[in-house]
Amino acid sequence: MALEKAYIPYGGYWCTPFVKWQGNFANLHPVALAAETAQQALAERDISARAFSGLFFGMTVPAKNSFYGAPWLAGLIGAEGITGPTFSQACATSARVMGSAAFEVETTNDVNPTILCITADRTSNGPHILYPNPSGPGGRGDSEDWVWDNFNFDPFAGNGMLQTAENVAREFKISTAEQHEVVLMRYAQYQQALENEAAFHKRYMVTPIEVKSGRKVLATVRDDEGIFSTTADGLARLKPVTPEGSVTFGGQTYPADGNAGLIITTRERARELSREPGIEIQLLAFAEGRAEKGYMPKANTPAVRRVLERAGLSEAAQARSARGWREVKAIKTHNPFAVNDCALSRELGIPLEGMNNYGCSLIWGHPQGPTGMRLIIELIEELVSLGGGYGLFTGCAAGDTAAAVVLKVSVN
Repeated sequence: MALEKAYIPYGGYWCTPFVKWQGNFANLHPVALAAETAQQALAERDISARAFSGLFFGMTVPAKNSFYGAPWLAGLIGAEGITGPTFSQACATSARVMGSAAFEVETTNDVNPTILCITADRTSNGPHILYPNPSGPGGRGDSEDWVWDNFNFDPFAGNGMLQTAENVAREFKISTAEQHEVVLMRYAQYQQALENEAAFHKRYMVTPIEVKSGRKVLATVRDDEGIFSTTADGLARLKPVTPEGSVTFGGQTYPADGNAGLIITTRERARELSREPGIEIQLLAFAEGRAEKGYMPKANTPAVRRVLERAGLSEAAQARSARGWREVKAIKTHNPFAVNDCALSRELGIPLEGMNNYGCSLIWGHPQGPTGMRLIIELIEELVSLGGGYGLFTGCAAGDTAAAVVLKVSVN
């Protein structure tokens, strides 16, 4: 989908710190936390909850009462007059929420439609579900641990997500040592975001967040929690998770909890809501891709080629050398495995060091729905620091799929 009318106000986005599962966010309701975060972020930006014409909500792990989705969330933030859809597309949820909101802005007859996009998930304490099965022994039902079981088994491909990484590593001959080199690089890039008292995070992150039980403050979350301290010696001691495999626990991400928000509207309205009207952020294209069964990390390649062509950057899409990527000044990937970045670099000629400045999900964790939105927020801020230019986001998702977004930042 090529886009012409969809813009993001500069500063019209935010996210919580991401907290490793079973950590300080483990017992907070994801919808309630998302509402509290949005209220704080909007107040800091002097934006009324009544400024929005709709709310698009992304959430992949059910929580109590989440059946009511976007309308409930809208009510909690004080926007009782609006509603909207709730999306669940695994790791591609953020990109799908943004793509659908942008399409709404492109096609509606409303004057200056203003869509609030929020994504939230809590992988901690995921639901344990019992499905009725009258034909089971004694009428016994079928059970499912929503988070754990779905991480470990794709009912169509017949394998777990880890196996998709191993399949791609085998095809591209990506060794454990190469994966660990990427992890070390990504960890060093994340450290850049922590410099000067985490100045980069403070551009967009809602912090501190108090975790309460009634009036009692149990913890105060000031930045990402659960980051693994990573060294070459530490990685070298790790063995592959599966026999005859190559992917270690150090070469993959981990579940986390958190939420993110972002505003999509027209150019005129974006200028009104922007923290700096001289900075324009335009969404240019959204696309999806799919790989063969059991090769999830490879799905990024068709998604990237498609989104670049829709954005008018097709020469970059066909590039086989670093020179072809000069027009795309910053790239962010959702990389649940280091294998993802290795494969994308092999297929499209993107230098490994040319992706994921300031951090990525391989390092700060994966709360599912909001992961991609945080990456896109960081992409915007990186482009602003570079003086503008084109930016690319891509991320794989369950079902051997991927989604990609291209945006352009102009700094005047």
